[in-house]
Amino acid sequence: MSMSGGRERLVVIGGDAAGMSAASQARRLRGPDELEIVAFERGHFSSYSACGIPYWVGGDVAERHQLIARSPAEHRARDIDLRMRTEVTEIDVAGQRVRTRAVDSGAESWTSYDKLVIGTGARPVRPDMPGADAPGVHGVQTLDDGQALLDTLARTRGRRAVVVGAGYIGVEMAEALINRGYEVTVVNRGSEPMSTLDPDMGRLVHKAIEGLGITMVNDTEVTEVRTGADGRVRAVATEDAEYPADVVVLGIGVRPETRLAEAAGLPLGTRGGLLTDLAMRVRGHEDIWAGGDCVEVLNLVSGQEQYIPLGTHANKHGQVIGTNVGGGYATFPGVVGTAVSKVCDLEIARTGLREKDALRVGLRFETVTIESTSRAGYYPGASPMTVKMLAERRTGRLLGVQIVGREGAGKRVDIAAVALTAGMTVEQMTALDLGYAPPFSPVWDPVLVAARKAAAKVRAS
Repeated sequence: MSMSGGRERLVVIGGDAAGMSAASQARRLRGPDELEIVAFERGHFSSYSACGIPYWVGGDVAERHQLIARSPAEHRARDIDLRMRTEVTEIDVAGQRVRTRAVDSGAESWTSYDKLVIGTGARPVRPDMPGADAPGVHGVQTLDDGQALLDTLARTRGRRAVVVGAGYIGVEMAEALINRGYEVTVVNRGSEPMSTLDPDMGRLVHKAIEGLGITMVNDTEVTEVRTGADGRVRAVATEDAEYPADVVVLGIGVRPETRLAEAAGLPLGTRGGLLTDLAMRVRGHEDIWAGGDCVEVLNLVSGQEQYIPLGTHANKHGQVIGTNVGGGYATFPGVVGTAVSKVCDLEIARTGLREKDALRVGLRFETVTIESTSRAGYYPGASPMTVKMLAERRTGRLLGVQIVGREGAGKRVDIAAVALTAGMTVEQMTALDLGYAPPFSPVWDPVLVAARKAAAKVRAS
């Protein structure tokens, strides 16, 4: 069936990584005479790097436009009808159409589709407490959010900031605000920052955060955002303390933005993300695809669905969806859970399972933690690095790696990500032929030192 005179129509909801990657890839495979592409984006920007927002706020990236990979005009020049400031308010699955509303005028209309791509992304978790929506409280999920925060920073006379949450966004935003000359307090409900690491590795990050002059408050829940007579934020309260604040940044994570999909009766997983097959088709629906921060993906190590909102996955999802919509065939097999970040010059990386992940899925495992250096110890600039490794008891299969160190630490996690994807044992890893010269690594790379130690522990178990 075709909606528009012989041509098929692809409708894309969401103008960022997954949605526009899908649109662009579909367009490469099928010309405008075969496939009409209409995309809706409720914000002001398309195809941008949300991951770059903390670095823009902190001043490492000078201009907003540097974060935009492809503007609406560039998409339109490739025959993709991208309609900005247009929000999709309803998906009518049976009627194969979507209802849209122009954000500025409020005008509503329906658009039919033959194929639909849902790339609605994620929304920041806003705590359910008094004052959470007060002026001066900011989430940082979109480029619009980043601009709103910068506008607040420019208007605010005070220089005290509170960041709620100490995951990637929280930690990166804390550093950005320190760079802008703010006094920063981070309030975190976990025992250590970076809950994507085990607490023993998170402790190393804690020290680095305090080394920047940031006040780190762990094991504490925010109960209220207090406002002044002008209605603006003035403090963040916990059960037993109050922290003055001229600006508050929420870094307590995101949830999949799947309210539209849920209302349309599409299948969601335990974390609220859309469930798809390997081709990124929404399960049970032949003509609907979904990708990016609004879907759950298979973790190849645990064998379970997981919610991991990252730009790397979103772009891959878009490529896969666009290929399938365009008449080709592609699959997204899953992820191993790799992520990397930094605090000042401390690099933080992880892949695979933490101890609590392995326990939850019933795996028996050994752990080792080693100290090594980024280069040969005698070579100038060698800096310490801590590597923690989890291996399955008996089989020795690699289950996870966490690395905290200075220059050269973070991207070493990619060795482990490849090993996890290949299903390697720690014994097999010890034989990996990695690049060595004194400026780059000790003769035994830190990841291989950990693998050797883990292999010995597995043999002894």
